[in-house]
Amino acid sequence: MKIFTNEQIRSIDRYTIENEGVTSLELVERAATAIACELISRWRPSHRICIFAGPGNNGADALAVGRMLIEQGYNVEIFLFNIFGKLSDECAYNRKRLLEIDNADFTEVVGGNFQPPDLSSDVVVLDGLFGSGLREPLTGGFQSLVSYINASEAYVVSIDVPSGLFGEWNENVLSRNVVHADLTLAIQFPRLAFFIVDNAEFIGEWKVLDIELSQQEIKSSPYDYFLVEKSDARNMLRPRGLFTSKADFGNALLVAGSYGMMGAAVMGARAALRSGVGKLTVHSPRCGYNIIQTSVPEALFQADHHDIAITDITLKHDYNAVAIGPGIGTHDVTRKALESFIISHSSGKPLLLDADALNCISQRRHLLDALPPLSIITPHAEEFDRLFGEHNTAEERLKTAIEQSAYYQIIILLKGRYTAVVRPDGKIYFNSSGNPGLATPGSGDVLTGIIASFMAQGYIPAVAATLGAFVHGYAGDIAAERHGRYGVLASDVAECTGRAIRDIMQ
Repeated sequence: MKIFTNEQIRSIDRYTIENEGVTSLELVERAATAIACELISRWRPSHRICIFAGPGNNGADALAVGRMLIEQGYNVEIFLFNIFGKLSDECAYNRKRLLEIDNADFTEVVGGNFQPPDLSSDVVVLDGLFGSGLREPLTGGFQSLVSYINASEAYVVSIDVPSGLFGEWNENVLSRNVVHADLTLAIQFPRLAFFIVDNAEFIGEWKVLDIELSQQEIKSSPYDYFLVEKSDARNMLRPRGLFTSKADFGNALLVAGSYGMMGAAVMGARAALRSGVGKLTVHSPRCGYNIIQTSVPEALFQADHHDIAITDITLKHDYNAVAIGPGIGTHDVTRKALESFIISHSSGKPLLLDADALNCISQRRHLLDALPPLSIITPHAEEFDRLFGEHNTAEERLKTAIEQSAYYQIIILLKGRYTAVVRPDGKIYFNSSGNPGLATPGSGDVLTGIIASFMAQGYIPAVAATLGAFVHGYAGDIAAERHGRYGVLASDVAECTGRAIRDIMQ
């Protein structure tokens, strides 16, 4: 699913109106119909609904919804805030239609003497004050109204985006000046802001409502942001032919583990094998020999010279993919081994670096310059900040990821609820699969194994990272169905990886 900016969405709106014989009023009617149907599916006519409409097209949608609900016998109170004495044409038209209904409980607020309605826990508030076209943070009376709504116990539904929130970046927006919705009904497309954790408290649950904007224009419009869904992952996965052997699916090296952290190597290895790699070698300290050979007998073991830490990373074969990091620790000898390997890595093949490899690099920042183009790093928020400096918000972190990906020509997979795969060309692919059960020790090691497997099988790094994130999340969803979100182990996710791939391809 493409994620467009506000300006792009306006362009698609215009194209639909100009080329498909649709008026702006008809688009409002489509949006209002979809919103009204959603509300009717969730609440009965006896439920009290309070609608706050602004002066623009978001308000027009809200007024049209109010009219439709009244026609269906709902108990609706409608407040139109015409503070500036100017309504959009669509809003003025829907105001006129409301005034033609004899029993409409409609109040037009034109001054400063607004008496807010009681918003108890049995009230549903429909927020149609301001949509994604807002240009400045809310102030004055609107700010006070938002505070009043947020302080209430009502269930809040926002149209398009919660009022006060911008569709993309929200660097200077204060939490108290944004409606805290329980449900956001996005018109046609989700917004970039939906995928940034800073905004989760505003958006709540979100759902996209299709109003049939021009599919031709949607398909042809360029995009920088994309939400990866099951159908996208299916299109990326390659079916296996009947006449194939393990030699057709690559040879991967996983440099992982140290004394007390061999579980990371086990998790990564199991995930790589479940993801279909042809041959896997695990390079670990000698203390990991028995652990790997008994826990993952399908993997080859390459022993380091050291008993408890990795001190030498030497490629003894021509591997299709090399992944380094899970559980290797940050010992001085390991940092030196990693530094020596990266600087001397002559094949030019992209590397996959995770976990402690990133922690080692954070102490040797110059190593980022030495990474082969299109290498993949997979930090969570804390690891990212160790690499690129402290950040106060997830939005700041994502902006930095865009800059650093372009500067170093690497792929940054920034882990989170909507894991973001940031490419050097500025495109961001957000992952839709997964659940809170993945917040468990070893989950990131499983992800590393999956991505390494796809890289070894010949997927280009950007696809391997994007597909790996989706498969990892989908395997986590299967594991959560079996064990509950509180009972998922990383080993469960690794075990479910093969089934996840099968289900995605069906």
